[in-house]
Amino acid sequence: MFRAASQTVDLFWLILFFSFLVFLPESGCIRSADVDSCHEVKTAYMMRQIGPVELVPDRPGTDESLRVCLHPGPSCCTSKMEDSYMAAVRSETQQKMRSYSFELKYLIAGHTKAYQETFESLVSFTSNLTGTLFDSAYSALASDCRPLVLQLFSGIERHLSGDSNSSLDHSVRCFYNDLFPLVYRRLLNPGIGHTSPQSSSSPSTNHDDCLRMTRQDVSPFGPHPRLLVSSLSRALRAGRALSRLLRLAGEVVNATEKATLSRECGRGLVRMQYCSHCRGLTLIRPCTGLCVNVMRGCLMGVSELGAPWGSLVVLLQRLAATLATSSNHNSMELALLAVRNYVNDAILHAQLHGPRITATVEKVCGPQAAGPMTPSANPTTTSQAPSSVSPAASVTSQRSPVTSSPSAKSRRSFLPRGSRGDKSRSLKKLSREFEGSIQRYQWFFSELPEMLCESEMAVEQHTCWSGQDVVESYAGRVVGSTLKAQRENPEMTVRNTDPVLKGAKLRLEQLTQELLVELDWARKTRGKVEEEEGGSAQTERGSGDDCDDEDGCEASGDETGDTSSGRSPATKDMSSPPPPPPAARRPVPPHRVSPPQVAVRSSARTPSLRPLTLIALLLLLLLSPWEHR
Repeated sequence: MFRAASQTVDLFWLILFFSFLVFLPESGCIRSADVDSCHEVKTAYMMRQIGPVELVPDRPGTDESLRVCLHPGPSCCTSKMEDSYMAAVRSETQQKMRSYSFELKYLIAGHTKAYQETFESLVSFTSNLTGTLFDSAYSALASDCRPLVLQLFSGIERHLSGDSNSSLDHSVRCFYNDLFPLVYRRLLNPGIGHTSPQSSSSPSTNHDDCLRMTRQDVSPFGPHPRLLVSSLSRALRAGRALSRLLRLAGEVVNATEKATLSRECGRGLVRMQYCSHCRGLTLIRPCTGLCVNVMRGCLMGVSELGAPWGSLVVLLQRLAATLATSSNHNSMELALLAVRNYVNDAILHAQLHGPRITATVEKVCGPQAAGPMTPSANPTTTSQAPSSVSPAASVTSQRSPVTSSPSAKSRRSFLPRGSRGDKSRSLKKLSREFEGSIQRYQWFFSELPEMLCESEMAVEQHTCWSGQDVVESYAGRVVGSTLKAQRENPEMTVRNTDPVLKGAKLRLEQLTQELLVELDWARKTRGKVEEEEGGSAQTERGSGDDCDDEDGCEASGDETGDTSSGRSPATKDMSSPPPPPPAARRPVPPHRVSPPQVAVRSSARTPSLRPLTLIALLLLLLLSPWEHR
């Protein structure tokens, strides 16, 4: 009986032992190549398309030329397989990086294009609007000024798009330099006649060149060119900074995708991902600590972008918020619309000071005889001698329809519906959308190694691959992602950062610091700026965040318009009829004409009239119908 029981126990242990051998390899955790074939290794090698399947041996062997997956016993790997593994794991890692950065790249590229199209639409609309000034008020200059206006706004568009070779001051200066000869000949001295196309050596061309070169010294347009540059620079700097940052952000993302992984990184990736295959363990996953160390070592240059990239994202959010909630005094749209007013004021200033300008030009460039008339000349404008029409009368006649106090309704009426209004709202909507979307990627590059390890590359199991053997947990120390911390990385030796990524980091730091200073958002003034922005945000919330002129709000007022001329830039000369020709204007004594500076002061004090004066005006308006009766 005892003998039968003993045979039963031996049979039980024998069955249990064979079951262990049969079923345990299915888990893929402890199966070794020492006692089995390399069939599963060959299958995984073929399924992942790592290389020619002929490189995988049928049975484990010993290859002394192995450099990465060193193992004292038999192995299913050869040195050629190691090379194939290294090429495959590099490609796989870069593909995973591109898949993670695809959404960020698409976000930046899409909003860069959207902002560019919005800016182009605004510039095109205001360019056409400025061209109508010459068609309505200065018909004698219209044909020759159209190319000048297009060239001016082309420079403004390049400046707004962040072109490093563009200069707003240069574009405005060239515009007024080319405008001066036309104004001098056709408005200030119409008796000279219109210049016709001549050779470059003609006296008329030489005289025009002299006018262009001496324009800044003669100063025929007064302070208006300088005020135009100042207004545009202040209003467009947020849009220009946003364009520059978006372009740089796209370049940085492309640089990270194209960055090469070092050979030391490839060795660490092979040890983490494929050295277990050499032991026949094709299903086991690397330990999380091992993956983090290897990924941080491989992407140390990418992780170094984390801090400057975070600063760039914060600055992008701030710029988008500025464009989304900009008030009338710094609005990009109103600044572009005001170009027409600055040009008109400059021409009126030249007409007002015509005798002085003519005398100065004759001293510097010499007198100019009457030239031939071109067919495009306006007979009404050029038939009068300069002495028959007083410059003061010309200025008074042209300023009279535009100095009246415009209402908020008239400010909006001159704009075609569906043009500026729609683009203004689309700019705000675009900026708000971008502000919320880009915030998610503030720490993208700092967290990219961990994101790669959270994918299918590192899955938590009861056991994992430590790079050398199967363990229950990773025993090595997980180091940080900085260069100093990576010097103690137990999985690889990290020496230097990729030069491409190092250059990208330097550009990020330089541009963000440059724009902070340019925007007056530097650290020394950050507290003051945030306090001011908090007050303006409360004001905007009090009047409604979405309340603007296009929505029918009246809160903007005239005092938020063009402060350089004391009038709202959106209405000046927009709906007024063209001035009569010089022959139809009656000369007005010079002492009755107020210079533009006086007009600015008087209009600027208009909102502060005393109550008695307002009551008197109201009584006059009420009694005037009875007087007519």
